Amino acid sequence: MKAVQQDMTAGKPMSIILNFTLPIFIGNVFQQFYNMADAVIVGKFVGTKALAAVGSTGTIMFLIYGFVVGMTAGFTVLTAQKFGAGDMPAMRKTVAGASILSLIVGVILTAAFMLLMRPWLTLMNTPSDIFADAYAYIMIVSGGILAQMMYNLLASILRALGNSKVPLYFLILSALLNIVLDLVLIIVFRMGAAGAAVATVVSQGVSGLLCLVYIVKKVPVLRMTKNDWHPSGGLLATQIRIGIPMALQYSITAIGTMMVQSALNILGSTQVAAFTAATKIEQVVTQAFTAQGTTMATYGAQNMGAGNVPRIRQGFKSSTIIGIVYSFLAAAIVMTVGKYMSYLFVSENVDQIMGSVDLYLKCVGMFFIPLAIVNIYRNGIQGMGYGLLPMLAGVAELVGRGVVAVIASEQRSYLGVCLASPAAWLLAALLLIGMYYYVIKIDLKKIFRGSAAGNV
Repeated sequence: MKAVQQDMTAGKPMSIILNFTLPIFIGNVFQQFYNMADAVIVGKFVGTKALAAVGSTGTIMFLIYGFVVGMTAGFTVLTAQKFGAGDMPAMRKTVAGASILSLIVGVILTAAFMLLMRPWLTLMNTPSDIFADAYAYIMIVSGGILAQMMYNLLASILRALGNSKVPLYFLILSALLNIVLDLVLIIVFRMGAAGAAVATVVSQGVSGLLCLVYIVKKVPVLRMTKNDWHPSGGLLATQIRIGIPMALQYSITAIGTMMVQSALNILGSTQVAAFTAATKIEQVVTQAFTAQGTTMATYGAQNMGAGNVPRIRQGFKSSTIIGIVYSFLAAAIVMTVGKYMSYLFVSENVDQIMGSVDLYLKCVGMFFIPLAIVNIYRNGIQGMGYGLLPMLAGVAELVGRGVVAVIASEQRSYLGVCLASPAAWLLAALLLIGMYYYVIKIDLKKIFRGSAAGNV
């Protein structure tokens, strides 16, 4: 397999963004297959309550996954910037720093989640008839955080160098492995929800190891020396300054989704199962927005390293156009035929949940454009090196979700639960558009001053 790095500081932004985004989108869809395969196979071969058990931990899964993805992406922003600037020795030091920090944080996260999980599930009003299965499932996933950390860090490093295809290949292989292990552990060994969690952790570990072997054998620019493994305190501090806010931003979003899950849990396991199926369907089509965000983080970072802010503006414009077009297509699909995907998840009581699935998909489908804006602008701004500002958008999401979730809980309203995410996306999108113009103005002034000083 040939090593490919892409310089995003030259060429047509529209085509570069599309070519880089597509493999990430496909990879993200296969990433969803990890948890989706768990939901489908558990729902089909164990039952609706087991599906609800897996689904009831979805917000905690999002917290874990989001924190890991946000942190590793943040730690590698400097990697993309140094690569864009052509400074390979400094780039390798950023890789070492990201690896050291990821290991430390991964160990802390594993211990914290496993210690706090039981009271956490209780606080979230997890129904008693699914509590044991939910606890077994999420504890195993929490124990595998380092496996998830390894894949996402190495994939982020490759993407920082402009390589979005290789992480996709390994993710496809591990997703297929996850499905096979799900079938074996759940059907043959009758391990239930716990078997699905074991399959997920093992598959993530395999994808991480494959990335590591590829980097060692095929990416000479990442061959580390002893000196590379001594990053300066200033470098580590900068990576923490960018990475932790990005991770916390996902955490803030996850807190809002937990509030929604708590409001949902009050409605009973049948509505939890319907919501689980609906969110899995939504998450498949919306992975394109997540992929655009990942692309814009790399695009913004490389071009920021090259000092080309006008090109960054062109990238935002191109990505926004792509996002709006895709939003209309995705909404048309989920709002019309999306509900029929319910049959993938359950073989019993389908008629009871399909109406609730359809209601959720119609609510979110109308707000896909704000969701596209959130992912494109938040990640693009982060790639430019601004860690704290986009976190405020996460606070806006928390406020939007939280307020609607509280109202939904008080009214015991499933419709209110369905409208929580759209409210969050709309508030965050409005805030991020303002932030974008603010940071672009700041960086254009910096470049102008630098040019003026150079001409003196």
